[in-house]
Amino acid sequence: MTAKIRKICTWVEETHLEMGRNVAPPARKAVAVAVIENPFSGRYVEDLTPLMEIGAELGGLLGNRAVAALGIRPEEAQSYGKAAMVGEDGELEHAAALLHPRMGAPLRDAVEKGAALVPSSKKRGGPGQDLDVPLGHKDAAYVRSHFDAVEVRINDAPRRDEILVAIAVTDGGRPLPRVGGLTHGEARGEDGLR
Repeated sequence: MTAKIRKICTWVEETHLEMGRNVAPPARKAVAVAVIENPFSGRYVEDLTPLMEIGAELGGLLGNRAVAALGIRPEEAQSYGKAAMVGEDGELEHAAALLHPRMGAPLRDAVEKGAALVPSSKKRGGPGQDLDVPLGHKDAAYVRSHFDAVEVRINDAPRRDEILVAIAVTDGGRPLPRVGGLTHGEARGEDGLR
């Protein structure tokens, strides 16, 4: 099944100043969001395979858009995350079907490698509601400087029969990280942890 996309939004958040200190280079987060029709809105369906297929489609589409928005090569991406919000006639399992079984592989292709688990969140909501997209280092989950999130909100989505799907990618960690632990430069990315 192909996603019926009503809207795609892409933006980049840049932090240049934090606590009166310059952030150089700026901390950047790109988010690509698709608002899609929920094919199972308002009814229980046992087989959610069509949403899993849409998840694979959106993993590549949105992952590539986020990388392009940052103007980087895929291998320069450092962290990633994914999230979905179903409208009120959907169920959380619809978001899970999009995010979990098949979205990861095309997203990892978009950012080159991606040995670590892709952080995710899901919720039910309505137009204009906030959705937090958790972020973690793409190759090494123990890189604390990359534990973060980015908030997305679209004024007219999701409608009751829609799903808002978001993928975020960064080219660095938080501004001014200083809580210790494994650094990006030390990460090996062999086991997804270190």
